Parts: sequence; structure tokens; C-alpha cells
Amino acid sequence: MFSPNMFDSSPSMFESELTGRNRIDDDYDNKSGTEMDALSGDDHDQDTSQRSKRKRYHRHTQRQIQEMEAFFKECPHPDDKQRKELGRDLGLEPLQVKFWFQNKRTQMKAQVERHENALLKADNERLRAENNRYKEALGNATCHNCGGQAALGEMSFDEQHLRIENARLREEIGRMSGSATKYVRNSMRTSLPRLPGGAINFDTHSGFVGEMYGDGGGGGDFLRSVSGPTEADKPMIVELAVAAMEELMRMAQSGVPLWVPGENSMDTLNEEEYLRTFPRGIGPKPLGLRSEASRDSAVIIMNSVSLVEILMDVNQWSRVFCGIVSRAMTLEVLSTGVAGNCNGALQVMTAEFQVPSPLVPTRENYFVRYCKQHIDGTWAVVDVSLDNLLPSLISKCRRRPSGCLIQELPNGYSKVIWVEHVEVDDRAVHNIYRPLVDSGLAFGAKRWVATLDRQCERLASSMASNILAGDLCVITTPEGRKSMLKLAERMVTSFCTGVGASTAHAWTTLSATGSDDVRVMTRKSMDDPGRPPGIVLSAATSFWIPVPPKRAFGFLRDENSRNEWDILSNGGLVEEMAHIANGRDPGNCVSLLRVNSGNTSQTNMLILQESCSDATGSYVIYAPVDMVAMNVVLGGGDPDYVALLPSGFAILPDGPGHDEGGITEIGSGGSLLTVAFQILVDSIPNAKLSLGSVATVSSLIKSTVERIKAAVMCSNA
Repeated sequence: MFSPNMFDSSPSMFESELTGRNRIDDDYDNKSGTEMDALSGDDHDQDTSQRSKRKRYHRHTQRQIQEMEAFFKECPHPDDKQRKELGRDLGLEPLQVKFWFQNKRTQMKAQVERHENALLKADNERLRAENNRYKEALGNATCHNCGGQAALGEMSFDEQHLRIENARLREEIGRMSGSATKYVRNSMRTSLPRLPGGAINFDTHSGFVGEMYGDGGGGGDFLRSVSGPTEADKPMIVELAVAAMEELMRMAQSGVPLWVPGENSMDTLNEEEYLRTFPRGIGPKPLGLRSEASRDSAVIIMNSVSLVEILMDVNQWSRVFCGIVSRAMTLEVLSTGVAGNCNGALQVMTAEFQVPSPLVPTRENYFVRYCKQHIDGTWAVVDVSLDNLLPSLISKCRRRPSGCLIQELPNGYSKVIWVEHVEVDDRAVHNIYRPLVDSGLAFGAKRWVATLDRQCERLASSMASNILAGDLCVITTPEGRKSMLKLAERMVTSFCTGVGASTAHAWTTLSATGSDDVRVMTRKSMDDPGRPPGIVLSAATSFWIPVPPKRAFGFLRDENSRNEWDILSNGGLVEEMAHIANGRDPGNCVSLLRVNSGNTSQTNMLILQESCSDATGSYVIYAPVDMVAMNVVLGGGDPDYVALLPSGFAILPDGPGHDEGGITEIGSGGSLLTVAFQILVDSIPNAKLSLGSVATVSSLIKSTVERIKAAVMCSNA
């Protein structure tokens, strides 16, 4: 199907080929007229008059057609109950209704294909004309290296695309006339920049994260070593993406025996059946990797197009899933889709997936993401690893076809079916997180779906224009409400980015006493409007407490119990000044707290806090805020210039679910709690970090842990 020169003529050739492959969809049991006759009991050997009489009998009235047309717009795939009700209202048999809808879907499919073909044909004609003009413009071009005539056949896909675009822009705005005569030999490839991460070496015996994860302390970063695909790789990537889409569709829609019911209402994969069903795939499982696969579904309060836009925009995707995606980048966009949307979009990406704890290694992936809208309107987005294109790199995590199906529902909702299927070396996971990771809850489909559900609820709340009764009196305008939510979103993203074991961080262990070691790192903040200038010290530790996650979440988010663990409040009375609910769970909210100090000489402190919880985990994240700056935000001002240093807690269950009185609960009764602080230790960015500052922060976080454990033990007594 793919020729070696498929990219040599114009960019449209790639999109045409991709769109052509897209049409290898399973039909939704469309029936021809012959099949209708067969199913309705007619024999093929009946005479012509009998068949004509039968056809006249099936002719629908204008009212019947209008009613079914209206129903088709709302639901093109009615179930048995809907067909019976519709048939009863219209005086038709359910089988007649079924046949009409099947034929209507076939008709719509043909119309869509004709429309797509017309668009593609017009697009190809436009690009062909531009290409011809471009060739004429380059007819006398010379290579600046050798003086000979430039050879069009040697140009890469990127070079041709760039030159065609330059020619078009030159005609439109007349300011790139000299661009078309330059011959660029090397392909323009995007590579990953090194992300900043400072390390402090207080002690020659301190263990860096590289030593913990078994890479010899070299700090090797898989993502930093990856660049965009070569021209020779692109046909293979297209083939792989199309095959991955077909596999995802089958896996998402299959049942037993491929999927078996697992713990926490999450389906798990039958590996033997998978190998029989998909014998080829992306190759055998590499030695030393463990298979991990799960499937989950939910109804999300967002329409399908908006969900697809989030998934196909790396910035939106990283922000919505900031608790799971610690880093992500699009290396190259191979196709932007057709007909003005993401249908057919194809992009090569890298991403790093995390659990909010420095004790769980991240999972790094180099993959292609492919988006497609199927004929019934269902969208699908699939990822599949491209590690085979980089034989020199050793990946500890390989992504088999994973992703989601998104089906539009009435009232702007969507049904999402999520499939996660990876092969991973997770032997470096700390023992206290081992049950959670092995159960699939740490990185599995349930966590993705639960996070998406919660974030879409939050987004719906931020878009509300009315001031709700729960929004206390300091919020007086819808603009102030939106600004406060936007500031809280940045605070949560900053916390999640800095709390995990990302290879962009260089954690230093301050002690070696067990699971509650304190890990610290520093970063210099300069010219960042969202952070105070100076040296910021981050500290984090993870430990187990013998209370369920819901109770731990309720205790930590409650302002009335804050003085039991918060040393910074110094025993002052904590009062909630503003409250914005942003989800079904009553604990999902953004609050503005005021700490009323008992000392009249001290200024009262303001704290911005967001608490959020779903079926797989919870967060309580807060940051001290300047009173003057916060007044600007509450008045609807720009929150991007409010400096924040977030601290807080990530609360996860300690393992898979168990049955408690007929109700399945996640975890075995305990919680895995990560405490993380970010503190400005010096306002001068070039100052040297003192050991006294490190000792102070270490003491602060250990004291907080002790207070939490003491409060928990008292509540259990």
C-alpha cells in the first residue's frame, strides 16, 4: 500500500493515504434490499409480481418518514425497546423500523464518503497547483553548497511542505520572495529540550534518584534522547497507527473471554485470549517486562468534540491529567486531520506518566497518537509505542494500543470507554506502593477515567456565569469567581508537576530510615511571574497511615482540624472566607482561608486551597497568598501574576478493593499519603543554599508527618 515515494509529491498524498485506510471500518450491520427481503421471510425464487407487491406493502407514509428522520438525528442506533416504541407510535413492525434505520445509516455513510472524497479531491487539486507553481519557481534554483541545480526528488517531506507553504504565503502577503530559492539539505526535526532540574549535593553519601531506579546514577532520561521520526519511518508509523486503531476498537467493544471482571469494577485482560485474538500486534513482550491491561468506562459531562480537542492538544492534555502526566511533548504532527477537525490527525509524541510520590518511578513513552471519527459518529483516539524505531534506546515501558472511544450522548454528555495496555519493568517500585501498582489502579484505565470525569466537572463549574449560594460573600462577580478558579488550577498543576519521581527532577535523600525518607530538591526562580524570585526548596515524603482514604481526605481538607497538623498556622483560628464547589463530591471545592493569629502584632494570613477527590485518589493542595494580590483576583483581575508556592497532600488507597458489607471499597483500609512542601529559602536567586535552610525544611515536614500520625491514632482510639 505504501510506496517509498509516497511523500515526494505533496503533503496531500499522505493525508489521502491515511484517509483511505480510515475507511476500513466495520459496518454497523447495514442490510441491502435483498437482505431485507430475506430477513422478512421472502424467498428469492418468488415471482416478480409478488416482490413488487411486497415492496408496495413496505412503502412508508410521509409522517412515518418524518418521525423516523427526526429520531435518527437524536439516536441513529436505536435499541430493541426504542424500535418497539417507535414502531408502536407509527404503526410499524419493529423489524420494519430496524430495516429503515439500517438503510438510513448506509445512505448517510455513502453521503459522508462522497463529501469527504470531494473535499480531498479539491484539496489535492489546490496542492497540486501550488506544487506546480513552486516547481516553476525553483526551476532555476541552484544548490548553495555545490552550485548545481537543486534536486526536488531529494527533498524530505518536511522540506517540501515548508517550501510549498512559503510559496503560498509569498503570493498572499509578498514578503517571503527569497525563501523559495533556498535549499535546505537537512530535515527539520524537533528534539526534546532538556528540562531544568537543579540538584543539591549536601552529602557525598546521599542517594540520587538515578541510583534508586537502577540506572547507575547516570541520570539517564529516555525522553531527552528521542527526536522526531525520519522520512523512512513515516510509512511504517502510518501502518502501525491504522492497525492500532483497529485493535483498540475491537478491545473496547469486546467482552468475555477477552475481558474478565476484575477488582474495583475494572475489567482486566485475559492475556492468553489476547494473544490468540491479536497474534501480530507490535511484537512479543520484551524480556523482563510485565503486562498490565485494564478497561473502564464512564459518562462524562462534556461533548465529544471538546474531549477530542483536549486529547489532541498536548498542553490541554497535560493540564487536565496533570496528576498522571508529568511531562509531554509533540515531536511532529504528521497530519492535522481533514474537514477542519481532528478526524485523521496523527502526531508523534513523548510523555512521562507518574504517581504522585517520589517512591514510584515514572513511565516514559515514545508513541504515535491517532484520532479518527467513525461512520456512526464515535470518536476514537489511540496511542501505540514506537520503541521499535529506536533500537539503540532501552525503554522500561512499552505502550500497546491504548486509548479511548468517545460516544456523543444527549445534553452534551459523552460516554467514554478507556483501555490501558502497557508492558513495564516496575521492579523499582517501593514496597508500600507495590499492591497499588500491581492492582492496576496506579496507572490503569480507572484512574484515567476518574480523573477525566472530575476535571470535566471542574471545567463546567469554572464556565458557570452565576454566583452560587455556596460562593461566600467575598466573591461578588462571575469574573472574580473565574479568576480564583484559574489561580487554583495553576496551583494544582504546579504541585503535581513537582511531587513525583520525574526524571526531570534530581531528588536528594536526606535520610535512610525507611519508607518515610524525606527527599529534597532545589530550583532557582527568576523572571517567572507565577513564582517568587529566589531559591525554592521542595521537600516530599510518602508514608502509610491506618485510615481509609476518604477519612484522611476529610481530615486534611477541614479547616476546623487544620491547627492539628499545620505548623504554619501557629495555632490560629482558621476561617473560610470563600467557597466554590466544583464537582458532585462535596469535598471537591476551592476555598479561600484566613488564619486569624492570636497575636495582634502579626498580620492575618490568607491561604488558597483546592481539595478534590475521585474513586482512585484525592488531593488537598494549598498555598499562602498575598492579601493585596488576592483582592485583585477576587475583583476579576489577571491571576497569572500572583506568585504561588504550593504545598499539600496526595492521598491514594493502599491497594486493590475489598468487599465491605456488600459495597466494594478501594484499598485494604489504609492510605498512602504523600506530603510535599515548596518553600522560598532565599529571595536572591544566585545565593548559596545553607544547610540550615535544608535542616529547617526537613524538620518542618517531619513534624507535620508526626502530627498527622498522632491525630490519626487519636481518631482510631
